[in-house]
Formats: sequence, C-alpha cells, structure tokens
Amino acid sequence: MKLPRKIIRRAEVLKRTGKANSTLYEQIQKGLFPKPVKLGPRAVGWVEDEVDEHIERLIAARDT
Repeated sequence: MKLPRKIIRRAEVLKRTGKANSTLYEQIQKGLFPKPVKLGPRAVGWVEDEVDEHIERLIAARDT
C-alpha cells in the first residue's frame, strides 16, 4: 500500500535544501528544481518526495 504524498511549504523546502528563496525560483525556471503545486490563489507547496529525490540526486552527483 502506497502512503499518501505530502505537500511541504516554501519555508520547509528552503530549510531542507539550504537554498535562498531567489535561488530556488531561479532553479525552478531553469528546470533544475521540481515545480511547485498551486494550493490556492497565493499559496504553493512542493511534493515532499520530489524535493527529497532532488536532494538525493545532488548527493549522488557529488559522489560520482
């Protein structure tokens, strides 16, 4: 049974990645970071699994 996916907000994404807000959105524009999910008129979040996978790819790239 697959567990439900979780949406995390920008503050948590920034905390987990160590990125600055401007860097986060720059990387999204360049296709280097997962796109956010629209939660409302002025709210977005990110799929937690996608953020975790991004972090894992960075670590794997470092180790190769």
